[in-house]
Amino acid sequence: MNIRYPSVAGSFYPGTAQALTDMLDKLYRSEEKKIDTSLAGKDIIGGVVPHAGYVYSGYEAVHFFEIIKRSGKQYETILIINPNHTGYGAYVEADSSDLWETPLGSVELDSEFIGLLGLPVSDLAQRREHSAEVELPFLQHWLDYPFKIVPVCILRQDPRTAGEVAGKIHSANQKLKRRILIIASSDFSHYVEPQLGARKDDMVLKQVRNLDPDRLYETVRENNISVCGYGPIMTLIGYAKLAAREPKTTILARGNSGKTHPSNSVVDYVSILFYE
Repeated sequence: MNIRYPSVAGSFYPGTAQALTDMLDKLYRSEEKKIDTSLAGKDIIGGVVPHAGYVYSGYEAVHFFEIIKRSGKQYETILIINPNHTGYGAYVEADSSDLWETPLGSVELDSEFIGLLGLPVSDLAQRREHSAEVELPFLQHWLDYPFKIVPVCILRQDPRTAGEVAGKIHSANQKLKRRILIIASSDFSHYVEPQLGARKDDMVLKQVRNLDPDRLYETVRENNISVCGYGPIMTLIGYAKLAAREPKTTILARGNSGKTHPSNSVVDYVSILFYE
């Protein structure tokens, strides 16, 4: 059996089950009163969720996971679409592992779904990559039912690749009829002055709100905006437009690393819900 063991446990998040559970509970308590739980009643497609160390981006991330929990829906397969920070692997790659392990236990991959995607399959892209792994303990902690995952790592972030992946996800699920959820793993502007980062993020968020992946891509490239997971975000937009008649988005939470370590050079985090 091919098991992917955690790469960033003990650095991005605590390396033991108790310490990890304690941190997740603490993050939730700090944000509990700010979470718009009314959104749990929507027909949820997925969301954009940050992937930095939990002490930095966990405050924004918990909004998404609490809403998913409160929705009462039980998702059979959760696709985690993440950017490739390491450069290993194909231009886009579904993971070939049987199980992913974290301090909270192991989660099975949906091999049938992966087989129907028709994407390159390997464990190279995810072997040392953090941006999908960090989403998994949130899911394990918040969801009290069994689920499978499909991690897809995107190296070539452009509208064509995003559209290809979105189309393959939609086509595969037309056959399988799974109850699926899509997480687009992304942080926003990196190492910028807070006001500048917010202005640049606003430009990207406008195109997310407009559900326009082509213009989002152009905005990122033309303005040198350091959103690291714009490929996964474009993929989620593409899928939402295929799967829903009138997809909508709502920003759940925004913040930056300055709340943990005050600085004039921060990384920005935004959680966004996609729903019909």
